[in-house]
Amino acid sequence: MRKYFVLAGLLLLVAGSALAQDDFPKVETSPAFMFIRNPVSDATKSAQFNCAGGGGTIAYNFSKAFGIAADMGGCKFFGDTLGLGNTINGYQFTYLFGPRFTYRSKSKITPFAELGVGGDRLSANCKSSASQCLSSFGTGTYSVNAFALAVGTGFDYKINRKFSLRPIQAEYLYTRFRNACPGSFCTGNNNQNGFRLKSGIVIAWGGAAPVPPAATCSVQPSQVMVGEPITATASGSNFDPKHTLSYSWDASGGKVTGKDSGASIDTAGVAGGSYSVTAHVTDPKKKGAEASCSASFTVKELPKNPPTMSCSASPSSVQAGTGSTVSCTCSSPDNVPVTVAAWSASSGNISGSANGATLDTTGAAPGTITVGATCTDSRGLTTSASSMVTVEAPPPPVVNEVEVRLRLHSVYFQTAKPSVAKPDEGLLASQQQTLTNLAADFLLYLQTKPDAHLILTGHADVRGSVPYNQALSERRVNKAKNFLVAQGVPAANIDIVAQGDQHNLTADEVKDLVDSNKDLTPEERERIMKKNNLQVITWASNRRVDVTLSTTGETSGKHFPFNAVDALTLIGGREADEKKAEAAKKARAKKKMN
Repeated sequence: MRKYFVLAGLLLLVAGSALAQDDFPKVETSPAFMFIRNPVSDATKSAQFNCAGGGGTIAYNFSKAFGIAADMGGCKFFGDTLGLGNTINGYQFTYLFGPRFTYRSKSKITPFAELGVGGDRLSANCKSSASQCLSSFGTGTYSVNAFALAVGTGFDYKINRKFSLRPIQAEYLYTRFRNACPGSFCTGNNNQNGFRLKSGIVIAWGGAAPVPPAATCSVQPSQVMVGEPITATASGSNFDPKHTLSYSWDASGGKVTGKDSGASIDTAGVAGGSYSVTAHVTDPKKKGAEASCSASFTVKELPKNPPTMSCSASPSSVQAGTGSTVSCTCSSPDNVPVTVAAWSASSGNISGSANGATLDTTGAAPGTITVGATCTDSRGLTTSASSMVTVEAPPPPVVNEVEVRLRLHSVYFQTAKPSVAKPDEGLLASQQQTLTNLAADFLLYLQTKPDAHLILTGHADVRGSVPYNQALSERRVNKAKNFLVAQGVPAANIDIVAQGDQHNLTADEVKDLVDSNKDLTPEERERIMKKNNLQVITWASNRRVDVTLSTTGETSGKHFPFNAVDALTLIGGREADEKKAEAAKKARAKKKMN
């Protein structure tokens, strides 16, 4: 018997030293006390004999639920179940192998069931020459082997990860000796239905140690300026997923407000530096199930750069009494709010709001006026900037006189002149004189107003097609420009616009112009107002080039030069009337002489 226990111990040590780690025990060894109750029948009576001893089991677990178990045990007969007066020396050894099924949970109780198949060795002899003993067991010592099967269940009570108690393991033990016993011990009992109980301890080998709860923390962003918020997040692991965890938060800097697995950190008023936030994660339903984690963050103090500012005036040069708009832009390199205020002017009157102000130069003396403002950021840092506005001296009288003369006359052309074939014709002597005077006056004006422009706008009457009239008005305005350039006016100071027959004067507008023309006699006005003549005059009034002075916006008056020497040529259609009048005058004079 001793050799079997030695073998079992060696197997336990070898198995325990060769184990790998896993989340359940890879091998479980269970030395135990064993009790077997065997049925016995001979020729005279049926009875039972008991066997007590010990043994052990080695179980290799492939998973939490399934494993293979090897069971060995030995026991010695005791008691006097046959009434033989303890005259029998007997031993029984079992060696079984088979599957084991285990239910593992978080409970301390672990139930299991086993099925073992193997053999049973029985050794016995009589200690005396009692006739009944000899008849039952025969003489001498004998040992026999038989098929054995055991099936049963039990449970373990867990003390810690390594040790458990096995209060009970109950099994049905089946053996089949087939009349192999000497004497009459088992002559009538080929199949034995026994009962086996075991109780002992369980030693667990291998398997990973229980993973303690853990927590991880993170912050976003990890670096902020003072006053910017930070979001912290915590995540627990290795806790019971069925339980709701609780979280608590604290931080070494800033005010932390936590809610469940997330928290917000207010960094307002925090000095620049490195800080950390810590989360404590707890499972309220499981004692000792808690973990903590921390995350670091950096708070940077706001830079102290003053704002930057620039101002500009439009226009930057004005006549006294006119206004100028001054605009200032301000920004902070540190991206803090800024405001523009405290407008001032060295002369004139300034009224400002936010980033803009208006300068009134009424009463200001000629010279430079400094207009400025101050920009202040939300931390009280300030910057000032200014712009200059030049108040010009009043123009000399000659300039005003030139401006008056420049707006006196438009320039008129004959019908269909200039033509495509002869682009240089159509500008009669009186109109050339008008442009000559205009050129002289404008050249004088440029000495005071070098940026001034003449804007020439060409027109045509409505008797041609739209494309024809457009091209005709372009030829007229180009003819007028070329004439002015020939008189010394810079081409860069002349702008041209051709409007064709658009914006023609109506007959009513021509009537008003005729009525206001002080150069016409009552007879001239009366003749012009005749229906047929008015139509001709209306056409003539629209064959013109108007002149506009850019600095004043004044446009030349559309007064037809009725008193010009070549007016009849310009009008066209009045020549016949004049010839008839001249012939009638000569006839009257001849008659008077006769």
